[in-house]
Amino acid sequence: MSAVIALVFDFDDTLAPDSTSGLLEHMAVDAKAFWRDTVDPLVAADWDPVPAYLYALIALSRAGTCGPITRDRLAQWGAQVPLHEGVDTLFARLRAYVQQFDPAVQLEFYLISSGIGDVVRATPIAGEFTDIWASEFSYDPEGAIDFPRRIVSFTDKTRYLFHVQKGIVGPRFRGKPFEVNRKVPEERLRVPFDRMIFVGDGYTDIPCFSLIRKSRGTAFGVWDPLHRDKRSRAWGFVEDGRVSNLNYARYGEEAELYQLLEMAIAGIAQRIALAGHSYGG
Repeated sequence: MSAVIALVFDFDDTLAPDSTSGLLEHMAVDAKAFWRDTVDPLVAADWDPVPAYLYALIALSRAGTCGPITRDRLAQWGAQVPLHEGVDTLFARLRAYVQQFDPAVQLEFYLISSGIGDVVRATPIAGEFTDIWASEFSYDPEGAIDFPRRIVSFTDKTRYLFHVQKGIVGPRFRGKPFEVNRKVPEERLRVPFDRMIFVGDGYTDIPCFSLIRKSRGTAFGVWDPLHRDKRSRAWGFVEDGRVSNLNYARYGEEAELYQLLEMAIAGIAQRIALAGHSYGG
């Protein structure tokens, strides 16, 4: 049986620029005004930030000023979302590296995002992930968004790390939300946390950073050099000891972050070899 290493990504500002702001701009909506004038007042009124922005999108869709926001419209935008440098070839390169380093090790990719699932699943890289968890809408009879049916925020993200850990992934576990609560003996865990690498950029990733670091996994914080206003926030993750390192969200072969991902994968593979056994597979 092969041992599994899981590389888990956030999406917005990690693998791509913020896709919700991009969606708004694609619909000719002032994204800065949307966040400042619609979402921020809800957060100030003690809303959680993620349902706040989902609610605001539903209100925008119903207002009709930019037309209804439908699943097809979300998917059309998802197919156009720009990706950060090197992301389009990142997965193939890392798979090839693992096979070259140790053919007995299986590398899997997962995505856990507070962004919109119907956008993320339409991106060119969606097929690279063993599973994707993101915020989801239900749709009214006319096909427009009408209610959030899944909200992925803060500690909600850690729930899906446990899905990866226990192997509760893929279509056969859809509609079975309580499966993640079942107890699995340590020796039967498919991907122990110390075989996980988490890459994220924002406040909603902090619980995942903390869980992975506490469990001897690897957590990388990233920030986009095109948005220098977010640099101080990202640096705070380093100061708080929440991440192993902080890098530009760039994934080309010569990028420092890519080199560090290879090193982290090699380190886990070496530990697996020294242990002389594997879980799951």
